[in-house]
Amino acid sequence: MPNKSIILVEDDRDISHLLQFLLTREGYTVIPAYDGLEAETLLNNCEKPNLVILDHSLPFKSGYQILQHIRITLNWDKVPVILLTANKDEHNIVKTLEAGADDYLLKPFQPPELLARIKRYVNKAA
Repeated sequence: MPNKSIILVEDDRDISHLLQFLLTREGYTVIPAYDGLEAETLLNNCEKPNLVILDHSLPFKSGYQILQHIRITLNWDKVPVILLTANKDEHNIVKTLEAGADDYLLKPFQPPELLARIKRYVNKAA
């Protein structure tokens, strides 16, 4: 199996390091960003990833703004995007899904569930 790349945009360093550990252990290459501006710069200068995991609440630019950048500016309509957030507001969930997110997982999350969702999207996109 070729190495699959995941861009991880998460401002909580503890959660980011946990996810990087879990995903690397599963054989993924993880490219982290820790805020909205860093994410936008990274996305503009990298090869198309196999998946993006995106926190909704980020410093400088929101996950929603980054999602719009992915879908509209970069035109990465086939790249799966999973939003990972503590924001339980139904309006934000619907707005994000309508803007092109493929999935939405609330924090705190269960690592096996997140890994199963990631595998499903990466395999589907391959």
